[in-house]
Amino acid sequence: MKEFVVYTALRIVLFLASFGVVVGVMALVLDGRYHLFWAVVLAFLISGVGSYFILDRQREAFARRVEERAARAAAAFEERKAREDSE
Repeated sequence: MKEFVVYTALRIVLFLASFGVVVGVMALVLDGRYHLFWAVVLAFLISGVGSYFILDRQREAFARRVEERAARAAAAFEERKAREDSE
C-alpha cells in the first residue's frame, strides 16, 4: 500500500508542477492569458511522459508489490483448492 501512495502522490506533484509550468509559459506567450482546458491537457500529457522516465523506480516498486500480492493470493487459492480436493 505504501508504494501505491508514494507513486500516486508523486504523480500528482508532477502533474501540478507541469500545470504550473504550462500556465506560466502560456501566460508569457499569450500576454497574461491562458486557456485552462489546454493547460490541463498539456500538463496531463507532459506529466504522463515525464512520469514514465522520472518515476520509473517507484513504478517498479509498486509493480513488484502487486506481483507479490497476486502470487500470495494465487498460492492461497491453490492451497484451499488442494485442501478441498483432499476432503
